[in-house]
Amino acid sequence: MSATPLGAEIATLVRETGPIGIDRYMALCLGHPVHGYYYTRDPLGPRGDFTTAPEISQMFGELIGIWIASVWAAMGAPAPLRLVELGPGRGTLMADALRALRTVAPTAAIDLHLVETSPVLQTAQAAALAAAAPTWHADVAAVPHGPAIVVANEFFDCLPVRQFVRTARGWCERLVGVSDGALAFGLAPDPNPAIGAVAVEGAVMTLPALALDLTRALARRVRDQGGAVLVIDYGHAQPGFGDTLQAVAAHRFVGPLDAPGEADLTVHVDFPALARAASEAGAAIHGPIDQRDFLDSLGLPARAARLTARATPAQAEAITAAARRLTDPAPGGMGSLFKAMAITHPALAPPGFAPG
Repeated sequence: MSATPLGAEIATLVRETGPIGIDRYMALCLGHPVHGYYYTRDPLGPRGDFTTAPEISQMFGELIGIWIASVWAAMGAPAPLRLVELGPGRGTLMADALRALRTVAPTAAIDLHLVETSPVLQTAQAAALAAAAPTWHADVAAVPHGPAIVVANEFFDCLPVRQFVRTARGWCERLVGVSDGALAFGLAPDPNPAIGAVAVEGAVMTLPALALDLTRALARRVRDQGGAVLVIDYGHAQPGFGDTLQAVAAHRFVGPLDAPGEADLTVHVDFPALARAASEAGAAIHGPIDQRDFLDSLGLPARAARLTARATPAQAEAITAAARRLTDPAPGGMGSLFKAMAITHPALAPPGFAPG
């Protein structure tokens, strides 16, 4: 028996209709209207399940604000500017970014749009960003026409994906079924003949169809209407195989099937696939590069030094520790695990990325 109400509901669904794909399982776990993870809680911070870069330090959001200001200027300072954030969390990143952005851009020029489906997080965003008078949307397609800068920090990693496993028969889809009364992984009996990739038996292929469709739509938008998309997330910069589906609860990893609806489910972002999709749609691609290199190029060391210069010893130590955590180059550290990539109108050269 499942330990959660959603798990029991999914088990019943499987018994009635058959095993479901990883994409449907993720969509139910994260977006179920009653038991979905993002519909029932604020997952961020020490009391939540995980911490994102904006919650670690104000410097992260401030540097994103500097990036937005530079791109806005390079666009010719259009007014209004559709400033869009996908999955804004508590609104922390955007609040910090706007503080930096407003030093160069008049408030009237900024038309803020937030793409968010969680009612809990919308409430937090409303409190943090009340002065900016944001408009909320369930889908980015609802954002009004016009030049736009879109920020997606730790957004693409939670979009549902399909997975396939290489077997002696071919590439068989990975499914969620029921075994001995509990949810369990299994494989479709017949391989998918459309997949011809060469790999050893047991290799796992992740197909992020939803992420690719969104990337193409965003790329077409900035190609035709002007602007840029900044994607920051954890993932890989080289194509390959591997199972990166993971679940996190209370700041520790748990099994992806252990607590449906009560743990965050994510996969590593396939940056090469996103880049190909955006390029094929006619946009320019910058990166991906390590988060450490991106933040350093935007002036993180100098910003940290200015903050510590007027801080107490305890505050200075915290600022230094936060900067170190954001740029940690060790394997698995945020500085190397997280990547930054920009998708822009072909005429734009955004800061933070080396030319060419």
